[in-house]
Amino acid sequence: MTYTDLPERGVVFWPVGTGDSTTIVVDDRLVVQVDLHDQKAADEDDAVVAPVVDRLEETLPRLDDGRPYLAVFALTHADADHCGGFGDLLDSDVVIGELWATPRLWRELADGEELSEDAEAFHKEAKRRVAATLAAVASGREPASGDRVRIIGYDEDREDHPYAELPEAYFSFPGEAITTLDGEDTSDRFEAFVHAPFRDDCAGERNETSLALQVTLRAEDGTEGRLLLLGDLSYVTITKIFDYSEQHERPERLAWDVMLAAHHCSRKVMYADGEDGEEELKRDLLDQFERHAGAEATVVASSGPFRDADQPGDNPPHLDARDRYEEVALNGVLCTGEYLSAEAPRPVVFGLEPGAGLVLVDVDDLADGEQAAEQSKASRGSRDLLVALGATAVAAGAAWAARQARPRGTAAVRDAVEQARGVDAAPATSVGFGRG
Repeated sequence: MTYTDLPERGVVFWPVGTGDSTTIVVDDRLVVQVDLHDQKAADEDDAVVAPVVDRLEETLPRLDDGRPYLAVFALTHADADHCGGFGDLLDSDVVIGELWATPRLWRELADGEELSEDAEAFHKEAKRRVAATLAAVASGREPASGDRVRIIGYDEDREDHPYAELPEAYFSFPGEAITTLDGEDTSDRFEAFVHAPFRDDCAGERNETSLALQVTLRAEDGTEGRLLLLGDLSYVTITKIFDYSEQHERPERLAWDVMLAAHHCSRKVMYADGEDGEEELKRDLLDQFERHAGAEATVVASSGPFRDADQPGDNPPHLDARDRYEEVALNGVLCTGEYLSAEAPRPVVFGLEPGAGLVLVDVDDLADGEQAAEQSKASRGSRDLLVALGATAVAAGAAWAARQARPRGTAAVRDAVEQARGVDAAPATSVGFGRG
C-alpha cells in the first residue's frame, strides 16, 4: 500500500495508559478529538504513553496561516483521565474550531465539586465560548470558528446557568444526530448520534453522566463504519441506551464495528448487583452487544496492560470484562497498552475502506507510507495524519493478518490477539513516544 492508498477516514486510539484519547479523521480538513489523556510521563525517553498534544500539533490539517486545526474537541466527562492535558492543548498552536460539552460541568462548579486543573481549563474555555456565541447571535452573526460551542444533554438546573440563553441550534439531546462539524455540513461522511447523558442522570455520579455517541463514518461509495463510544458508563446506563433504542425500533443506532470498552474495560459494564444483592453477570447486555455487532467487530480497551490476575477492588482494566467482550466480538479485544507490545505500544488505527468498512490498518502498510508522508508535510491531511500516527508502530513485530471465517470462542480469539501482538518477538528497534 502506498501513501496515496491510505484510508481517507478512520479512527485512532492512542496508548495513554488507563484513560481515553480518541482521534476521528473525517476528511483531509476535519478531525474530531474525543477526550484527552496526555501525561507528563510522555516526556520521558522510555515512555510507553503517547504525547497526544505533540502528535496532534505535528499531524493535524493546517489552516491557511499554517496553524494546526482541530475541528471539534468533545469531552465525555470531566475526570482527569479524560481531559488531562487539555490546558496544554489550549496553550499549543492548535486551533479548536468547536467545543462539545455536557451541562454537568456547570452543575459541578455550582455545587462546589473539586475539579482537576485541566477540567477547570475546559470549563473556562466553554464559558468563554458561550459568551462569544451569545455576543455573535446578539449582533446577528454566526460565531466564528474558534468560538463555537455545542451543549449536549439536559440538566434540570439549566436555567441557572448562562448556557441556557443559547439558541436551540447550539444544543443536542439524546435521540438526535449531529451532522455538522465547526459549522460545516458533514452528513455525507460523518454523523454522531447522541445516546447519553440522560436527563434522569443529571445529578448522579459523574461517570453516569458521560457523553455516549454512535459515530458513523461514510465512504464515497456509501460504505459505513460504526464506532460506539460510551465514556465511563456502567451496566445500568448502558442497558438503558440499548433498551431504549430497541424499544423504539432503532437498531441501526446501536450497530457497531468498533466499540471503545466503557470505563477502560471495567467489569461494571456487565457485572452488577442482582436481586439478592450479590454481584452477577448480566448476560442481557452482552446479548445486546452481540446482537448489534458488525460481522468483524472489535473492542478496544483504552487502558494500561492487563494484569495476570485481578484482585477484588482492582481498578480497570479487568480480565473478566475482557473475556466477556471476546465472547461477543469476532475480532476480540485490542488493548492500547499492549498493542503490539506492552514495552512499546503503538496507536491502534482503523481506516474506513470502501466495500469493507472500518479495518485495522496494517502497520507494515503504514511503514510503506512513512517516507511519502515526510515528503508531503506542506499539505497535511487525513492520509498524512493516519500515516504519521501509524508510522510510530512500524517496528513491533507481525502485522494484523486478514481474518478468515472461524468459529467463535474465547480461546480462538485469544490466540489471534496474541499472534497480532507479537508477544514472542522483540521490536526490531526501540520506539517510544518521548518528546524529543
